[in-house]
Amino acid sequence: MEREELTLAQNGDQAAINTLVTTYQQPVFSLCYRLLGERREAEDAAQESLIKAVTKLHTYDAARPFKPWILRIASNECIDRLRRHTPEVSLDGMGDDGAWEWQAGNSPNPEAALLASEQEARARALLETLAPLDRAMVVMFYWEGLSYQEIAEATTTTLSAVKSRLFRARRTMAAEYMN
Repeated sequence: MEREELTLAQNGDQAAINTLVTTYQQPVFSLCYRLLGERREAEDAAQESLIKAVTKLHTYDAARPFKPWILRIASNECIDRLRRHTPEVSLDGMGDDGAWEWQAGNSPNPEAALLASEQEARARALLETLAPLDRAMVVMFYWEGLSYQEIAEATTTTLSAVKSRLFRARRTMAAEYMN
């Protein structure tokens, strides 16, 4: 997003705010989904993050990059949700008689879909072994493509802390993978 568009958004220009939300809704949702692992929860967190970003736009320092600022809001929202998370049971797929029903999918290759699903579940399980802040850093680095400096800005930590946390997170995930 260009600086002048951000300035317009900070001054309350509705079109600029709409552009801001449209531009950043996918990266914010992606971060939330990777941190929370559940689509509905990620949608709620992304929406809440975007609302917070728009209402706090006056606090944004235009001299700094915008993407780390908005992703910091999203990662903080997700970390807060993870801290107060209580497991939820879904009743999707339950029939009228209370029994689980098989629901056909639309995957053309069941074997590939199963393998991808297993890999995704394994990656999510490995991410869940990490502390919320470490998990956020791993997602920002590997999935969002942020630099160490951008992650430091997004998480309000030092550059050396980001490097050491990512190193420990990789080591933890590798050890867990070997188990």
